[in-house]
Amino acid sequence: MGDILKSIKDELPRVISDAEFEGANIILYTEDKEFFKTGEAKVKEVVDKVKKRIELRAEKTILASEIDTEKTIRALVPEEAEITNIIFDVQRSSLIVEAKKPGLVIGKQGSILNDIKKATMWSPSVRRSPIIPSKITEKIRSVLYANNTYRRKFLNEIGKKIYNEWNPEKKDIWARVTYLGGGRQVGRSCLLLHTPNSKVLLDCGINPAIGEDDPEKFPYLNVPEVGDLNSIDAIILSHAHLDHCGLIPYLYKMGYRGPVYMTEPTRDISALLALDFVGVAYKQAASPLYRAEDIKEMVRHSIILNYGEVTDVTPDIRITLYNAGHVLGSAQVHINIGNGLHNFVYGADTKYAKTRLLDPAVNHFPRIETLTMESTYGSKDDVLPPRQETERKFIEMAKEVIAKKGKILLPELGLGHAQETLLRVEEAVRIGELPPIPVYIDGMVWDINAIHTAYPDFLSASVKAQIFQDNNPFASEIFKRVGSPLERKEVIEGGPCIVIATSGMLVGGASVEYFKNFADNPNNLIVFGCYQAIGSLGRQIQEGNKEVIMSKDYNNERISVKMRVETLSGLSAHSGRNELMQYISRMNPKPKKIIINHGEVSKSLDLASSIYKQNRVETVVPRNLETIRLK
Repeated sequence: MGDILKSIKDELPRVISDAEFEGANIILYTEDKEFFKTGEAKVKEVVDKVKKRIELRAEKTILASEIDTEKTIRALVPEEAEITNIIFDVQRSSLIVEAKKPGLVIGKQGSILNDIKKATMWSPSVRRSPIIPSKITEKIRSVLYANNTYRRKFLNEIGKKIYNEWNPEKKDIWARVTYLGGGRQVGRSCLLLHTPNSKVLLDCGINPAIGEDDPEKFPYLNVPEVGDLNSIDAIILSHAHLDHCGLIPYLYKMGYRGPVYMTEPTRDISALLALDFVGVAYKQAASPLYRAEDIKEMVRHSIILNYGEVTDVTPDIRITLYNAGHVLGSAQVHINIGNGLHNFVYGADTKYAKTRLLDPAVNHFPRIETLTMESTYGSKDDVLPPRQETERKFIEMAKEVIAKKGKILLPELGLGHAQETLLRVEEAVRIGELPPIPVYIDGMVWDINAIHTAYPDFLSASVKAQIFQDNNPFASEIFKRVGSPLERKEVIEGGPCIVIATSGMLVGGASVEYFKNFADNPNNLIVFGCYQAIGSLGRQIQEGNKEVIMSKDYNNERISVKMRVETLSGLSAHSGRNELMQYISRMNPKPKKIIINHGEVSKSLDLASSIYKQNRVETVVPRNLETIRLK
């Protein structure tokens, strides 16, 4: 298999000038214009033989100029498509057309894209333009295409590593997973999957609720199993919350140069959150853990996968991402080890219920022997109320507060729960359940909303339909962006309103400033909807403390909590207890072993016991630094 490129070239006419890898995919280049236009059938015959994804592209020497290509595209594509940008990736002979109506760029059964390809020799793809402009998405694309020479070389090296050592006949395989973080706790999720040929990190996050000096902040990376960072073959990122992605740029700072696999929305949002993480450190006059350059390295080494797309990541590990229902782009990772010898699903964080924003987590897989699953809300007491009931309660509380001329503070994590809340508030104002008061958005939520508008295919059918019909709920005029301290001051001193602000645990960000100013007024309301980590300011307020001490950034000021405090967990982006149990009982096929993680100790143990009693399947609740043999 190490000579797969030569074997493929031998199967085709002698018009293939170059063959190389692009990760696990194989790219063929030709200078023959006729073969480029008509050779797809021949290439498909080879695909059927080798069972690998192969793409034919034109050499740079036969490409039309960028100016002529843009003229051709604009002549072929109807004006109603509203093209906003054309991005050329010269090193890989491909281009991206960004348009508000991408279907009109594609044409019936891909006819217009095919015409562009034949007329210009470029390999085109199309992407929907975000309705809300996103600076982070623009920066990420500039990083990817500004470094495209490096990218081409990097992706080729990944492919060589995968295929040169690939041996489907090898049977003496073993596999084990070591918990470097996330065992019997929420925060710093990080697992090391280890086989005879491979070392792969599954997530690498931080614990955002505790200080930098606390040893519980970061995963255990200084252990023999990890060794030299460049002995890690790949990182697979499930989703963009900091407790799963927050330390990845640091690995690039420390010299890691391997790939990180994720969905496209996860790439954009994880980069945004990492940049915010750096910004917060500077605001606190602290030395940031990593710099913007390290975040660029993460982006530059990213490999994007869609749901259902199968790819080899090492010689003996093949992965497929499935919808996790948790947040935009979140994934469960199906891992095929040793060409089918063991099938392991890294569940990460899931939501096994349909929400306004997303479809429920997938729980049907081709094969599965071992599963990891979260237990954030895993105890018998964590039965979440129905979404409709929670939404009704929120609307009733909001009406009461508005009638008293009070203000409502919704601290949010920025990703997931915030968007679910926004959709409900937008509908309530639109249909008249709530008066048309302003809804202020402060912090990263606005930028994350913009990223949601760029990737509607990852959203629920109802929201996707609204976006496609130019009725984007995220772009509603009731939402007002707060972008400066002066604007924040105006909100604090103004009339009744709803404020949606980061961070969700009140451990930094704009929500802390609003809390400090709203706390003394009993007519005001704070609603906790997302998980509040042990030790966080949010947890202290949620547990009923009538006086709390602000962080050192506020000179440890004591704040009297007179405002109304409520918790509404029915809109959580995590599965509640019943959803977790149903996820297992309805799973097909059933796993032989379930590893419980990502939960406080009591919740993890409670869930493990219940799953065992109900399903008679082995359950394990590992501590950090424990290793579990899979095969």
